[in-house]
Amino acid sequence: MPNPEPNDGNPTRRVLFVCTGNTCRSPMAEAIARQQWQESGRPAGGFEVASAGIAAGEGLPMTPEAESALRTLGYEPGGHRSRGLTIEDIERADVVFGMTNSHVQTLRDALPADAGKFHTLDPSGEDVPDPFGASSAVYDQTCRRLVELVRLRLEAGAERSHQ
Repeated sequence: MPNPEPNDGNPTRRVLFVCTGNTCRSPMAEAIARQQWQESGRPAGGFEVASAGIAAGEGLPMTPEAESALRTLGYEPGGHRSRGLTIEDIERADVVFGMTNSHVQTLRDALPADAGKFHTLDPSGEDVPDPFGASSAVYDQTCRRLVELVRLRLEAGAERSHQ
């Protein structure tokens, strides 16, 4: 399992969340990870988090439903603007979490030398379905799932770094 904690050879761990349009799932995961890290008491300088979309338009805001779902669960969405995934993003990241197996496979096909960086956010390999265009209830459900999955990934990294 990838380790989202800093390690001895890299003082800052860089995590990238990837979805399709970078207006729902990946920016929610980014906001959740940032806040969970801060609330954990871990060193602020030891973690960088970002998000991007495989087919994202540039500069679009997070959907209002995604912002609302985050706020409902106590997370601050921030001033997110969508952006397309770049080679530089992948080179900079230590680990890249795709929301679906399709995202991960697309990345592995495009960049086979970096295939070890790419993982589904869900450790079991299940997809996080896209809530775009769905009801607020679906966004809330997606956000709750992202909270759980991000927590699992951050906790797995913490356990690994303390072994």
